[in-house]
Amino acid sequence: MHFEEVKGIVSPKGNMNIYRGCTHGCIYCDSRSTCYNMPHDFEDVLVKSNAQSLLESALKSKRKKIMVGMGSMSDPYMHCEKDLLHTRKCLEIVDRYGFGFTLITKSDLVLRDIDIIKSINDKTKAVVQMTLTTFDEELCRILEPNVATTKQRFDALMKLKEAGIPTVVWLCPVLPFINDTEENLRGILDYCIKAGVKGIICFDMGLTLRDGNRQYFYQKLDQHFPGMKEKYISTYGDSYNCTSLNNQHLMRIFRNICKENNIMYNNDEIFSYLQTFEQKDDAEQLTLF
Repeated sequence: MHFEEVKGIVSPKGNMNIYRGCTHGCIYCDSRSTCYNMPHDFEDVLVKSNAQSLLESALKSKRKKIMVGMGSMSDPYMHCEKDLLHTRKCLEIVDRYGFGFTLITKSDLVLRDIDIIKSINDKTKAVVQMTLTTFDEELCRILEPNVATTKQRFDALMKLKEAGIPTVVWLCPVLPFINDTEENLRGILDYCIKAGVKGIICFDMGLTLRDGNRQYFYQKLDQHFPGMKEKYISTYGDSYNCTSLNNQHLMRIFRNICKENNIMYNNDEIFSYLQTFEQKDDAEQLTLF
């Protein structure tokens, strides 16, 4: 971990990442790709030390309230956040200035900040997005070794539901020949139904591989699934999109279950929901207390 001051933190659309790199160790992580030009080891997390002051300046200058988003490239609740509290401090700033908020995480550490997230959601909208890929706990510990397991994330989703905080699940990536099974899909969808998620983002059953993350992924396949790398190479070659051979069948199940349970599954609709700032009127806020 190292610290660095940066020139900017919030994109024109409201997205931000206060860390760069990650210590979760997910074997498929696209953020390892060389196209992102990370000038340091991926696990040597860059902490943007002036993120909070930059965020406050950016929100002060905005004429129109928006949804602030966090975690598209690096999880805001990786291990160093437990002590640094940078994500929590950014949440406090968002709450103070009355903006909406959404984040993407795989960590149940998000529950530490449920008080501030609820405060934001009581006034406007705060959405927690949680990635779920692997129903089997032992397999999850191989694919996503240094982060909360899927069951722990489900428990977090249930607590967020109890607090009235809306949630969205990212069902991706799904790894061909490893967890692209009907059993895995139905297990995750059952979690989503019980947790009352608003929507599930799924682009297809499969994953993407490019320079950087491909090499790391193949290294981990050799370590945990001997012979699997060769199966990927013979099936997909150097393709960027590695779509499951079971994709059509699994996507049909996915769509049908979402329809039956009134869960959004159209990605454009979900992204529109995540990006739309909603100001609750006084009458609506009073009903929350």
